[in-house]
Amino acid sequence: MSSFSQRHGFEQPDAPIITRSEAPDWLRSLVVRLAYDADIGPSTLREILCELILESPDASNWSFPDVDGEVRGLISQAEWFRVYDFIEVICEHLAKSSGVSGYGGNEDKLNEFTRKLNEAFRRKGIGWQLVDGHIEIRGEESFERSIRTAINLAKESGRSVASRELHEALNDLSKRPNPDITGAIQHGMAALECVARDVAGEPNATLGAIIKNHPGLLPKPLDQGVEKIWGYASDQARHVREGNTLDTCQAELIVGLAGSITTYLIRKTTPAEGK
Repeated sequence: MSSFSQRHGFEQPDAPIITRSEAPDWLRSLVVRLAYDADIGPSTLREILCELILESPDASNWSFPDVDGEVRGLISQAEWFRVYDFIEVICEHLAKSSGVSGYGGNEDKLNEFTRKLNEAFRRKGIGWQLVDGHIEIRGEESFERSIRTAINLAKESGRSVASRELHEALNDLSKRPNPDITGAIQHGMAALECVARDVAGEPNATLGAIIKNHPGLLPKPLDQGVEKIWGYASDQARHVREGNTLDTCQAELIVGLAGSITTYLIRKTTPAEGK
């Protein structure tokens, strides 16, 4: 049955992202409840969790309340990143069960588990999202849109390397407990450079050289800004030096810009894609 807000089209705007390197108590409790809603019993859930955190089930617990209490106690004490690992393992369990049953019932449960969890992430400002059973970084709407659009356009236009590089940038930002900041920047700029080489017909040139050699490739004076972005990324990420500290915000900024410029170049050189 649909809720009041769903029936009347009321939708809460996404909350600002305030949480990444933690798993609040409400989330730990919600994951357990949503697993139960997906018909994963407490004993199975305990088995999954104990294997993940390398603990032994308490043999003296066998009734629902006792096993449930044990599960909630274990998840409440787990390190924050293990909670997100737990979510992925639950998805894997549901996906395997769906494949074995062949009836699609657990696929529906997996989709519902994913939908409700992602809704909670958005409403509570959690900087993660569940995509195809994997926890990935979630940025502000503009960041998400620029990267997803660039990945899809690169793939559709036959530029699989660029698409893969952008996807790897997201993977690096999604690593737990610590994101691979330099890796994300390198992959993001590699995608942009790859597309720029393709559209310019210079397979071995650097992005900086391409911008200088093809003054009409990007609108002025934005071309100078892109050249500076390339120089900054090259200096900070490719040539890491002692004393340089990059953070996730900087990485998201560079990867997001790389995605937007990649999209521009693809659409500019394939007009049908931009119409």
